[in-house]
Amino acid sequence: MPNGKLEIVDGSQRLRSIEEFVLGDLRFGELQSLTALSGFKFLDLPESRQRKINNRSIRGIVLNEHADEQARFDMFERINTGSKIANMAEVRRGALAGPFMDLIIELSVLPKFVALAPVSKKDLNEREHEELVARFFAYSGGLEGYKDRPSEFIFNYVKKMNVEVVNDPALADRYRARFQEAMNFIERVFPYGFRRVPQGKATPRARFEAIAVGSRLALDKRPSLANDDIEDVTPWLTSDDFTRVTGSDGANAIARLRERTGFVHNRLPGE
Repeated sequence: MPNGKLEIVDGSQRLRSIEEFVLGDLRFGELQSLTALSGFKFLDLPESRQRKINNRSIRGIVLNEHADEQARFDMFERINTGSKIANMAEVRRGALAGPFMDLIIELSVLPKFVALAPVSKKDLNEREHEELVARFFAYSGGLEGYKDRPSEFIFNYVKKMNVEVVNDPALADRYRARFQEAMNFIERVFPYGFRRVPQGKATPRARFEAIAVGSRLALDKRPSLANDDIEDVTPWLTSDDFTRVTGSDGANAIARLRERTGFVHNRLPGE
């Protein structure tokens, strides 16, 4: 600016938030990732952590005094259309490298699974199949500690399983077999896999969780189901009740999650 000050073209809200947190009275709300810091102010942090934050650098691009309004607009547009926010499947792949994460990646490209769970090209590029495999394992492994925040729950689950597989490499084979057995069962019993309709090209997450996790829980309870003759599931699969429990409203609430997986689990053994 003519007075020597810098005008913020992009990032004003973020910089003001940092300023208000470090120098003001901003208190965190309920956080999704750093849950232990929910409700914290900057001065509530240990001094060592305050120093680390204060010593962090913030990168920026500075336009010189010859940049006109058009140049500023072009820069703003380039920043906001050229970047891509990583989704949780990509975050886990980058942050949780390990043997269990490798297993998830391996299973996500199995031809049988890919055929049962079609996704759009966009979702495929965003690693939706990895997301579905991770949900299968995390939810069928028990929901202790689940707090209606699937991203946090699945992240912690994969992190824990990476350690367990390092300590017991045979676990990878057992979990691979659990997944493959469930997919073989679903291919045999469910007429169009995870699709809503025969020619469907998408796999709704709630529907996937209901069928995949519900089937796995039923197989755990009654292993003979893997080879038993199963009555036609179409009547209840197309029922209003199943449509209701696999709806999107409150889908991540633990009660809804238990309801939809339990719906399939309880019907497969004929209970």
